[in-house]
Amino acid sequence: MIRERKNSKILLAGATGYLGNHIAQAIVAKGLSARLLTRKKEKLAQYQSESIEIMEATVTEPNTLSRSCEEIDTVISTIGITRQKDGFTYMDVDYQANLNLLREAQRAGVRKFIYVSAINGDKHRDLKIFEAKEAFVDELKTSGLEYTVIRPNGFFSDMKDFLQMASKGRVFLFGNGEQLMNPIHGADLAEIILNMIDDPTNECSVGGPDVLTQNEIAELAFDALGRVPNIWHLPDSVRRFSLWSIRTFTSIETYGPIEFFLTLMANDNVATRYGTHKIRDFYFAEAKTNQNIK
Repeated sequence: MIRERKNSKILLAGATGYLGNHIAQAIVAKGLSARLLTRKKEKLAQYQSESIEIMEATVTEPNTLSRSCEEIDTVISTIGITRQKDGFTYMDVDYQANLNLLREAQRAGVRKFIYVSAINGDKHRDLKIFEAKEAFVDELKTSGLEYTVIRPNGFFSDMKDFLQMASKGRVFLFGNGEQLMNPIHGADLAEIILNMIDDPTNECSVGGPDVLTQNEIAELAFDALGRVPNIWHLPDSVRRFSLWSIRTFTSIETYGPIEFFLTLMANDNVATRYGTHKIRDFYFAEAKTNQNIK
């Protein structure tokens, strides 16, 4: 349960993203008081109410964050990018933008900061995307604020890649496809994050309720499309050579997200099981409503 306190207002940064949108919905459903940051107010206009304030700010520009944390108890940040674009690097966004917000939170006397990283980020700091995320985690740990770092497993939205491949007739996996994972729905993760407001846990990894092999996830994708499974298993040497090639011959803008994908796909990624949403139901709903998936 979230206790009421004199200053119980939440600041949510990243509310227009997949996870941030689910957190915003959960805040509204629970009747909590919050300030949502966005570059353009109209993107979050549907949440404006007596208890929900929409504030325009650009987290990469610290001067726009002035007073954003006034009267705030807890900051929740889902700020981060998978692909570098618009001239911004991982260090610009995942590290510096979050650091800008943290500094403002410190100045305003915020009690707690909740940051969403990704599963096993602390174990793969050599990857460019995790280098930036974990550099911010280092700053957060020495900030003097209460904090929680949440490292979720893959989002259901990320699992659309399996569905897209299945729609084209085949799914490619590396190795034997028996690597385990338990992806999580944004709504379930939003629930966990809000529960962490008054939880003393400093770090946790969370995933969905079902632990599945990559083969099983691929089979579910074909099943949702009403197709016979056609899974191709590529030698792991192909994955390793691909990693070497992209790091050697492409820029970080190209290889950043690919090295992230190729590295995590080679290992088990299982976190504490939580929630009620099933990947099977997600796939069937996507196959039914998404016109781009035939």
